[in-house]
Amino acid sequence: AGRSTMGSQGSEEKATGQEQEGLEGGGRIEERSQKMAPVKKPKKAKRKISDSGETKIDDSSEAKTKDASKVKRTKSGGSLALLPADLRGPDTEWWYVFLSKHAELHKEAESGGRAPVPSDDEEAFRYFFRTSRRTFEYICSIVREDLISRPPSGLINIEGRLLSVEKQVAIAMRRLASGDSQVSVGAAFGVGQSTVSQVTWRFIESMEERARHHLVWPGQERMEEIKARLEAVSGLPNCCGAIDATHIIMTLPAVESSEDWCDPAKNYSMFLQGIVDNEMRFIDIVTGWPGSMTFSRLLKCSGFYKLCEAGKRLNGPVRTSGEDSEIREFIVGDMCYPLLPWLMTPYQGESLSTPMVNFNARQKTARMLGTRALARLKGSWKILHKVMWRPDKNKLPSIILVCCLLHNIILDCNDKLLPDIQLPDHHDYGYNEENCQQENPNGKVIREIITGYLPTYEETSN
Repeated sequence: AGRSTMGSQGSEEKATGQEQEGLEGGGRIEERSQKMAPVKKPKKAKRKISDSGETKIDDSSEAKTKDASKVKRTKSGGSLALLPADLRGPDTEWWYVFLSKHAELHKEAESGGRAPVPSDDEEAFRYFFRTSRRTFEYICSIVREDLISRPPSGLINIEGRLLSVEKQVAIAMRRLASGDSQVSVGAAFGVGQSTVSQVTWRFIESMEERARHHLVWPGQERMEEIKARLEAVSGLPNCCGAIDATHIIMTLPAVESSEDWCDPAKNYSMFLQGIVDNEMRFIDIVTGWPGSMTFSRLLKCSGFYKLCEAGKRLNGPVRTSGEDSEIREFIVGDMCYPLLPWLMTPYQGESLSTPMVNFNARQKTARMLGTRALARLKGSWKILHKVMWRPDKNKLPSIILVCCLLHNIILDCNDKLLPDIQLPDHHDYGYNEENCQQENPNGKVIREIITGYLPTYEETSN
């Protein structure tokens, strides 16, 4: 499968994605894509990693986004140009047509135990597409230029009219948000399955190219804000974020049903590893690896691990404790990860001292940000939570990446999800916890220094 890594100030392992179940429309593999080597030997996987740390995505992506915004403003025509700015766009009718098609299904949903569609128009919009209208319009501005300049043949509805940009984006986002079949999504919009396939794939391609600036490793100024806010809630000094991973479950054709993809829960799955900041925003992701791997092995196969080990990541200013001991930048993770100088895991055992218990409690406060972020991601974009039917493993990472981008865009736009969107259970429900038990000697020393620092923190903050 293609490996995809994002974050790292633009450093990335890139793979585009395409879901076989209906994303059959012409995906492309860019020159910087990687191909999966035989899965049994992941060390030999042919992967191209940009470890320079240079930010190559921000400027071009932002420029293209601004250009797309200009297209949006100039393309409005006729009487629609006279609408207020928050309603401006070539198509507003699609939403009311879509909503009316669900009126009858609404009663069936209630009787079937599903959450009813909110009666408020704005809340109903969030229910179906996860965003406010304002954020939806911003997403349209990102992809508008691509959807206008490269219209594929046959993108028409049952009335024979060309699909608007807004309707194309709505189709793609509904497909990702609901995880419903393309037939079901198409019926709600009055289009066929193949149209849902083409529209969704073109949206994913465009978002990959134009929205990457929403998922980058923070600059030092932003990182100082993250560290300060994490210390305010957890007491951990110099903590830069939390790491966790989840399985994206899928079915595979018999010819591809290899044990390499069969995970400990006996599912065929692909891993997604994410590092999040204090607001549960993804700042680095890794995907494309088989779910049969351990969490620690996945970490060590990532470009993020290589950057940290080379001193090119988590290499900001150190903190000094009361005894003049240095505390470097680090992230936190569960016991499924190894204890490293830049990755703090909890103490294990039954007879822990009071300072150790105190450290574990504070470490968990920060660590749960990663767990909650993945639960929110899979609850919002249910295509990642439901069993995905026969996806193309070489291209599936793009679907995962775009869902992470949409997750971050909601945060960046100060948007809010409906309260019941996050999964009620753990994002990896049905999987047993792993226990790595690998402890780097320098990591143990730094954890002890942090543990000794915490009482001092309590004294100075009271």
